[in-house]
Amino acid sequence: MTTNEIIKTADEHLLHTYNRYPVVFDHGEGVKLYDSEGKEYLDFCSGIAVYALGYGNERYEKAICDQIGKISHTSNYYYSEPLAKAAKAITKASGLSKVFFTNSGAEAVEGAIKAARKYAWNKEHSTDHEIIAMEHSFHGRTFGALSVTGNKHYREAFEPMIGNVKFATFNDFESVKALVCDKTCAIIMETVQGEGGIYPADRDFLLNVRKLCDDNDILLILDEIQCGMGRSGSMYAYMQYGIMPDILTTAKAIGGGIPVGAFLLNDKVAGSSLVPGDHGTTYGGNPLACAAVNAMFSIFEEDHILDNVREVAPYLEEKLKEVVKAHDFLTGERGLGLMRALVFDTDKKSPADVVKSALSHGLVLITAGSNVLRFLPPLIITKADVDDMIDRLRLALTE
Repeated sequence: MTTNEIIKTADEHLLHTYNRYPVVFDHGEGVKLYDSEGKEYLDFCSGIAVYALGYGNERYEKAICDQIGKISHTSNYYYSEPLAKAAKAITKASGLSKVFFTNSGAEAVEGAIKAARKYAWNKEHSTDHEIIAMEHSFHGRTFGALSVTGNKHYREAFEPMIGNVKFATFNDFESVKALVCDKTCAIIMETVQGEGGIYPADRDFLLNVRKLCDDNDILLILDEIQCGMGRSGSMYAYMQYGIMPDILTTAKAIGGGIPVGAFLLNDKVAGSSLVPGDHGTTYGGNPLACAAVNAMFSIFEEDHILDNVREVAPYLEEKLKEVVKAHDFLTGERGLGLMRALVFDTDKKSPADVVKSALSHGLVLITAGSNVLRFLPPLIITKADVDDMIDRLRLALTE
């Protein structure tokens, strides 16, 4: 099929829930993507923080192919070796003790909410417990995840939500403290807000929330679906704050392109929350997905991926700050590790327009919110890749 035929066929048959760009990606290699007409693109989106290892990693692909040649699915009535290895790898990497594998990040959030509410139920045998979430947060589009997503625009057409959710201001501890009551069972937040505009949690804010939870037996749920798995420069961003969550949600890069997510629990929550019959999934933790998880953790260690993030991220930050100085419609740069943002004065220029222009120059970027251009490159990028990106970005910004 030609590019136009592919687009036309898709538009005829797909439910229109995405405003897609008129590009048909066909294959990738390293940090480059190629469309159906052979045009090359430098990828600084990585499938929205999924392709941490870039494209065409031979060891990753071999692990997937080898597992497909054995068995892809058995159901959770039985064990598999990939499942056992993946559970060991992710609990070791996170520092938490138990894991439940899901198919997506939104499902991981659903499980985390259920675990928190079951923990509260086991304490008091009541169903009136409350969860505190953050304004401008994003946790997914299923009902539970949407209920704790701090954007009214996403929620309003689908009300009523699950209920008993209050929203505080991210990085404002007093706003969180003011919402706590004897019915508060959990506080959920992204360690780095992604869709809300790439806002890392302030150190004092996160430390104070952790202490507040400890003092009141409230569970701290950290959503690291986007910022986790090495993107921050540590395996999980909370490790840079010297704290631990009670529940963690993770997805995207843990599968490297194969759909897989997970929520993890510490001993306290795992020992007094979900039991057989409380939660389940048909595909979650299947051998194919877990083979992908195992390959990701192995390659991260063997190729010293975290070291590369820590080396290249400051260079990317420096170069983006130089770009800010050169344009009056840019008001700042922020982020953590290889999760970065340029902030726009939208009265002067729209980041959405820059995304379209960047595509014409062979650069893949995405927005976050209404005024942010987001940079989520594969974690294998080099300083030379950053220089290449900056050259293409400058062209896009001047159009």
